[in-house]
Amino acid sequence: MTLSRIKGMRGFLASSVGVTCAAALALPLALPTPAQAGPSAGTSEAAVPGSTRSLPLVPLTGTRSAAHAQGLTRRDVRPFSLVGVIWDDPSSELHGRVQVRTRATGTGHWSGWQDVETHNTHGPDPDTAEGESARMHGSTAPLWVGDSDGVEVRVEAQSDDRTTTPGESPLPKGLHLELVDPGAGPADGVQDGLRAGANTLGEPAPDAPEDDSIARTGLQSGESFATSVANADVAPLGATEIPALSKSRTELEYSAAHPDEQRAKPYVGARPHIVTRRGWGADESLRESGFVYTKKVKAAFVHHTASGNNYSCSQAPSVIRSIYRYHVKSSGWRDIGYNFLVDKCGNIYEGRAGGVTKAVMGAHTLGFNSNSMGIAVIGSFDSSKPPAAAVTGIAKLTAWKLGLFGANPRGKTYLKSGGGNLYRKGKNVRLNVISGHRDGFATDCPGQKLYGKLGSARKAAARYQGR
Repeated sequence: MTLSRIKGMRGFLASSVGVTCAAALALPLALPTPAQAGPSAGTSEAAVPGSTRSLPLVPLTGTRSAAHAQGLTRRDVRPFSLVGVIWDDPSSELHGRVQVRTRATGTGHWSGWQDVETHNTHGPDPDTAEGESARMHGSTAPLWVGDSDGVEVRVEAQSDDRTTTPGESPLPKGLHLELVDPGAGPADGVQDGLRAGANTLGEPAPDAPEDDSIARTGLQSGESFATSVANADVAPLGATEIPALSKSRTELEYSAAHPDEQRAKPYVGARPHIVTRRGWGADESLRESGFVYTKKVKAAFVHHTASGNNYSCSQAPSVIRSIYRYHVKSSGWRDIGYNFLVDKCGNIYEGRAGGVTKAVMGAHTLGFNSNSMGIAVIGSFDSSKPPAAAVTGIAKLTAWKLGLFGANPRGKTYLKSGGGNLYRKGKNVRLNVISGHRDGFATDCPGQKLYGKLGSARKAAARYQGR
């Protein structure tokens, strides 16, 4: 496909209806880098889509007050790998402590009590269609526990909470435990290629999909097709990965996409290797149809998922599928909240659908989702030091994506607040181009240890841009 055809399709492909009608126009797709093409067209999709089970919490006996403690006693459940707690009102906060114990599948071994982060301050902006959806719930951060078939949970309100009337529970109404099964991963060898220190996947196949290969790529659904076509400027239809480019080739690609600019050489970093949504096994039927865009990407907010560090890099796609399902089915968002995710080995993953080069509106920094992108490092970094590979992944990703929009990683920018607990709605706020979540919202995210590495990431990203 020529660049002019791709650019002409962009507006039309903003909805799944347009994408379905555009099938004839989208094929064939030209490979940007033939030697690094994605897996071949004959690969199959995941056989198991996963599931979410929601269990209502009940008052716990034997505590100081049943109104102050809810939970579930030990019980057998269908296999799951990620847990979280949700409640009815998304504007209510859970002031207290959430702890879970889980039993590893088939072993009979129960874990110790694990804390679940209760202050989940990610989410869609107020006064947006997503933020006002009736499906929205309040929610904790999700916690990855691995393959489990037993669970116990307790939720206790803060002991000094005196904000409620006598007899009224200080806990939010409608507490439920969410048990998420991520389902089986793509049967295409992508997960086998994710390994410690790699930041690349396994050996790619040499050929791109041909012009009659919609069914062969497994893109039977309209939303799967739409998601893939949204990346048509950087990858062939049905690709599980977007190949890395050298800095010189990235600059040529940028110049071809911006023919009206007179700048001799753009400040844009080399495009990093990115695992697509198909690569990590996204079930596109879960999310809402279509995509939502903002005008540009002026800043990047760095997050941690607060889901724990007890995962291997080969498990990262499963963790992402679980978070995706938790954000959509449990929290009620239109899609996964983050625009990109980075695992502990530095592998980069496409997050919210709509195209990796585009200004896709996420649900990552409440009040500052417009004209920004959210990057989440998978893990918890309040007291754990983030791996160097993950920090490098942030730097490479921001050098490229911010460079596409002319942003300096070491610079400052202004964003208008959509409303939050730090800045009133409408206030223009001066922020670092690479900021932490806590810079836009009162939260511990992205954890003190990761937040302390953002200065290094800014310097590295600017260097990758050639500044």
